[in-house]
Amino acid sequence: MSRNVIFKTYDQDQLSLLPPSYDDLVPKNHPVRIVNTIIDHLNIDKLIDSYKGGGTSSYHPRMLLKVIIYGYLRNLYSSRKIEQALQENIHFMWLSGQSTPDHNTINDFRGKRLKGHLKKIFNQVVILLNEQGYLSLKDLYVDGTKIEANANRYTFVWSKSIKTNRDKITKQLKELWAYVEKVYADQEQHPNTPDFQAIDPEQVSQTIDQINKALEGKEVDKKVKQKLSYGKKNWPSNIDKYNKQEEQLNTRNSMSKTDPDATFMRMKDDHMQNGQLKPGYNLQASTNNQFIVNYTLAQTTADTTTLIDHVEDFIEGYQDIPDSITADAGYGSEENYTDLENKNIEAFVKYNYFHKEQREEKQGKVKHPFAANKLYYNQNTDTYYCPMGQAMEHIGDYKKQTKTGYWQTISRYQAKNCHRCPLRASCYKAKGNRIIERNHNLVRLKTKAKEKLLSDQGIAHRKQRCWDVEAVFGNIKQNMNFKRFMLRGIQKVETEIGLIAMAHNLKKLSLRV
Repeated sequence: MSRNVIFKTYDQDQLSLLPPSYDDLVPKNHPVRIVNTIIDHLNIDKLIDSYKGGGTSSYHPRMLLKVIIYGYLRNLYSSRKIEQALQENIHFMWLSGQSTPDHNTINDFRGKRLKGHLKKIFNQVVILLNEQGYLSLKDLYVDGTKIEANANRYTFVWSKSIKTNRDKITKQLKELWAYVEKVYADQEQHPNTPDFQAIDPEQVSQTIDQINKALEGKEVDKKVKQKLSYGKKNWPSNIDKYNKQEEQLNTRNSMSKTDPDATFMRMKDDHMQNGQLKPGYNLQASTNNQFIVNYTLAQTTADTTTLIDHVEDFIEGYQDIPDSITADAGYGSEENYTDLENKNIEAFVKYNYFHKEQREEKQGKVKHPFAANKLYYNQNTDTYYCPMGQAMEHIGDYKKQTKTGYWQTISRYQAKNCHRCPLRASCYKAKGNRIIERNHNLVRLKTKAKEKLLSDQGIAHRKQRCWDVEAVFGNIKQNMNFKRFMLRGIQKVETEIGLIAMAHNLKKLSLRV
């Protein structure tokens, strides 16, 4: 039985009366059109003014900005892959007006031209989305995630190792001088003792010269000569290297040699799946309705010390203060609570042991019933009462400074007579009468935070934070497959994470239009 199979016409040499337009080949609601429309509405005059002019013509920055953002939206982060897409992909061809900048031009624009300009461009996009009702700048959901730096994973510098190596040089200089003193032991006149603090290369060099001068004309041990020769050649340069590394570290504990701005952090998605440290940056993001409204990069591993700068960056970028901020326990510190209170921002921010307290209250089981925070406090008389009902009077205060420079006030209270108390073994084990320390301002702020977190509004904000900001990080790392920066240096990395944030927002917008 024969069948008549009909195929559609296939003729590669067929001519058209008119050449097809790229615009006809791009669907009306395609994400590339959204990128094109949004970027066309932005003011990039300052970026344009950064071009000096003269010489050969340059590709228009608006076109390059569109191309790079759309490339990031399509998970193309390599400048070479974007260059290839401009020659092969119809959407890129339409977006660029068939311009074909090479990968060097794309990379220079991304790494150099956009530096210092992208954050303001990003803020304009967020303001547009706010005006159109897609997000709100009043309620922010804050969290952090660590992203690996484009740096060698095994070349690192630790602040402790710098101190150790510098101390070794100081120790060896002292040992050499001890040898000098041994040589002059039988003589009345002794050479002046040099300064052994290995602070700068010149000082180390002068100390070695002073030791050599003291040993002139003396019979010197061969090993001592070798050590002096080695020290003269290497120690000053080593001290210079340590000083430069210490300056780059600033207050950090570690850095990468190939990207000195990157800090070694323990990341969940480690390449060896064993929790190994990797060089990276701590991305802090504020979201609303799963749109990124602000981003900052931190070089510290802990989120606690990043919140104040992050909020300041938001206020500076939008010239406005948010009504509320919701964050997890990683941000619950006295300094952060105080700063948000001073700015009149409603803080739905957890503190350490918040969930543990809730579990204990729900189960009716109280662990450590004699802990200082479980004791009754009479605010009128400024007195605590021990488990036996004995008054613990205020015996003084002292100030304590945190690593960030914030001063805390700690109050001390002491019981009068703990001798032969039947509860002493369970209450405390130190000698003498029990002394407790309390930070009243932190206690007040935690009580205030707890009331807000357990309110109906607080519960709603806590629930939304989980699917709001954490979903954004999931999209960036899993769907967009952005787990490692392409550029090096914190300024270039800030530009790159800004491109990721814009791409995320425009992709989210394309799904809602």
